[in-house]
Amino acid sequence: MIYYIITLIVSFAVSSALMPLCMRLAKRFNVMDMPNTAVKTHLSAVPYLGGVAIFAGIILSLTAIRFISNFPTGTLYTLRGIFLGAGIIFLLGLSDDIAPLDYKLKFFIQLIAASVLFRYGISIQLFANPLLNYFFSMLWILAITNSFNIIDVMDGLSATSLMMCSLFFFMVSFPSEQIYVNFASLAAFGAAAGFLIYNFPPARIFMGDTGSLTLGFIMAAVSLGAEYSTVHPIGVFAPLIILAIPLFDVIFVMIHRARRGLSPFRGSKDHFALRMLNLGFTREQILFRVAVTGAVMGMVAWLLTIVPMKWAFVLCGAGLCAGIYLAGWLSVIDVEDF
Repeated sequence: MIYYIITLIVSFAVSSALMPLCMRLAKRFNVMDMPNTAVKTHLSAVPYLGGVAIFAGIILSLTAIRFISNFPTGTLYTLRGIFLGAGIIFLLGLSDDIAPLDYKLKFFIQLIAASVLFRYGISIQLFANPLLNYFFSMLWILAITNSFNIIDVMDGLSATSLMMCSLFFFMVSFPSEQIYVNFASLAAFGAAAGFLIYNFPPARIFMGDTGSLTLGFIMAAVSLGAEYSTVHPIGVFAPLIILAIPLFDVIFVMIHRARRGLSPFRGSKDHFALRMLNLGFTREQILFRVAVTGAVMGMVAWLLTIVPMKWAFVLCGAGLCAGIYLAGWLSVIDVEDF
């Protein structure tokens, strides 16, 4: 347990300590998020390199723990896959923050990084056919990676959601001692917490694609490593429930963009958080509700892995009904076209 605590502390300390430096570098090289479109909710230019400090916190904490602990056989091999894949995503996000890239190129590079995870054995293992496992693994990794980028539309939102997800991936995987999941989850939690100090409304720095894509990629990796179905097969839905908030926003936004005839890759104010702002909630109130909802969904996912099957069905049904109700409630809130 002491090594888990060290990982958390180091990732938090590195991330929070490097954030002021990243702010200065962003201003020095003009890597700033300008409020030049209607979807932007900030009123002035904000530094855009918080993801660099987040990535450093994750990598340095995991590297440090490597030299002061003894990992079980195979753990370093798996972590190496996460390091390589996350490194590719980090460079992709940094390049996109400096000079925006075409979405097709971004998806292609993400596919390469996802293939790295598959090569290192981090994948869906539900089918006898390896091609099916590869296809659904790529689909899952790309979806989760981009979900944390899509939800990053308001101060503190992506970091708060990430912290809840990583916490409950740790909780679910802890009893089975999925070592790489435990350490990677806590490293992501600590780095996001260090960033949130500076990103809490009003934000002094944004994580940018560098942070949101990297954190999403790591969440995709840890979600594929935990054991969910030791009691019954319904447990395989646990990662969907843990990741319910970013996945809800992705589905919600895509449906509403399609209904309004907009490209799914075009920015819009269809995000649930922006609709809640229009309803009169403050940013702090929204973040509090996201954190509470994330904690509730995480507890449901944890229960799903330990309760009998009949109660697992009840939990899944209740969660689905809650999501449908929430989507219907948010859908009546007007958003501006642009």
